[in-house]
Amino acid sequence: MTDTVIVLFSRDLRVHDHPALAAACERARHVIPLFVLDPGIPAGNRLGFLAECLADLRGSLRERGGELVVRKGDQVAETMRLAGESGAGAVHTGMDVSTLAHRRQRRLAVECERAGVEFRAFPGLTVVPPDALRPSGGGDHYRVFTPYWRAWSRQPRRGVLKAPGVVHVPEGLSPGRLPEPGHETYELFRGGETAGRRRMEQWLRHCVDDYADGHDDMAGNRTSRLSPYLRFGCVSPLELESLAGEAGDTGEFVRQLCWRDFFHQVTRAFPRINRDDYRPRGHEWRDDEHAAQAWREGMTGIPIVDAGIRQMLAEGWMHNRARLIVASFLVRRLRVDWRVGADHFFERLLDGDVADNYGNWQWVAGTGNDTRPNRPVNHIRQAKRYDPEGEYVRRYVPELATLPKRVIHEPWKLPSGVPGYPAPLVSMA
Repeated sequence: MTDTVIVLFSRDLRVHDHPALAAACERARHVIPLFVLDPGIPAGNRLGFLAECLADLRGSLRERGGELVVRKGDQVAETMRLAGESGAGAVHTGMDVSTLAHRRQRRLAVECERAGVEFRAFPGLTVVPPDALRPSGGGDHYRVFTPYWRAWSRQPRRGVLKAPGVVHVPEGLSPGRLPEPGHETYELFRGGETAGRRRMEQWLRHCVDDYADGHDDMAGNRTSRLSPYLRFGCVSPLELESLAGEAGDTGEFVRQLCWRDFFHQVTRAFPRINRDDYRPRGHEWRDDEHAAQAWREGMTGIPIVDAGIRQMLAEGWMHNRARLIVASFLVRRLRVDWRVGADHFFERLLDGDVADNYGNWQWVAGTGNDTRPNRPVNHIRQAKRYDPEGEYVRRYVPELATLPKRVIHEPWKLPSGVPGYPAPLVSMA
């Protein structure tokens, strides 16, 4: 048995179904849960959510006799410093797929080897580990979703792990200060595993069986809104998949979890997904900062687009159907580079995640994994289909709240327009 193991938390801020933590508690006399606040990685508007996640995690660990040790600085340097101070013989952490995560884990592995400390990276970020599946015809990852979905559905799952009953932390460690939440928090989303599990249980109990029919209802509250909790690892995607099946999901919701896994395995193979075209197709983008800024502010003059952007600015989250509409408007109507929109989403969304965010943006832009890169999107038709009464637009674009249904999605058809609301950036004829 190892005397002391450090468990380095990153995007796995939970105690339930946490393979790295479970293995450490099973094999070591003492376990040091660690989170490093790296000033070089600004949290942006996610700082408040992260602070709540860490406070909740510290509370859960303390309930089990443990502690969350918080340090500030370079993650690798602080982890190795703590290993030296505590005499830890091993470091456990969770796998990740971004360029930054790869670089840090490689550095940490090298430093651990140099110091004679065992290093182990565990699954848990996705339902199926990103390196678990390979196409039968060759290649290091799946480039098309449907064959990945078939292989993913057949792949055996590891067991869902219970939270440890006791976490023994060595004496004498300073726990460190949690980050201050700052001014930007969102009423609809409280951070942490406790809030995430409560939302998961309520949604699975009352809504999952209606997901297939209701997830495109933009005005309704019929999606899970679990994406911020998946992004920070407050909820285990594997446990969520298991519980969704038990709760009566017909496969539509689990399919969304598979899409998340799909983009993570793509990003593992192509870590510059946030910078480079996955499939370059010779797109020529317009450099139009005026149009890009109007889009960022939700002032394009296209109500369904503006409603989506303003929901994101107000809530830190956007309805999935709105994300498609908003993104396709920027790249297909305005012809602005997908990186401009993807970076804005990444900055403003609580669930901003390299794999999902940039993978989906490239899919919409026609530079990614879509097998039909030139598929058309009629934004007004989408608006009328998925927000037929205009409730979603009225909720987030108050300038249009009094408009009748017949013009709510096309206010430019009114003889004098709408005072205070801009004319469309482009013709929607």
